[in-house]
Amino acid sequence: MAITKAFTALQNFMILAKTATEDELGLTEKLVYSMLDWFKNFPDVLTILIISLFPILECRGGLIAASLLGVDYWIAIPVCIIGNLLPVPFIFLFIEKIFAILRKTILKKLIDKIENKAMKKSEKVTKYKRWGLLLFVGIPLPGTGAWTGALIAVLLKLNLKDSVISICLGVLMSSTIMFIISYGIPWIISLF
Repeated sequence: MAITKAFTALQNFMILAKTATEDELGLTEKLVYSMLDWFKNFPDVLTILIISLFPILECRGGLIAASLLGVDYWIAIPVCIIGNLLPVPFIFLFIEKIFAILRKTILKKLIDKIENKAMKKSEKVTKYKRWGLLLFVGIPLPGTGAWTGALIAVLLKLNLKDSVISICLGVLMSSTIMFIISYGIPWIISLF
């Protein structure tokens, strides 16, 4: 009886999510729908790769888009992981130099704001180091992910090897959670 009620509630939630108005959607969903519209003439796999490259969206948005486009999960997961991880080496190698250059322009306030925002989110990472970074990247919430995790690792001058391992494992964890949300739940609902 309780299981039936839970599945009914979940099914109603998914129906509501599919028919939600733009005001009822979250930031990630709005961005995904916008990007799907922008890239409608691109191959689906390229679209989800591009979406996974973007900060804020990362593999969260990529897997949502893949599910909406009907891309098989066994294709979508590696594409989203690769897309999510591609910017990380560039962040580690170049972000400090880029920020230093941009600080000499009118973008100084924006760069300071980005750094301050990342540092505010770094408390758990500072306390738990590699485990904190792994969880920060791995739990798919707004403002978390590989981009911010890499930025925090650079700003805190964390060990590069440990940081890269934590970020990679975090992206795998986030992808697993988003796979369950984007593919698993709709599949379960379709059974009923």
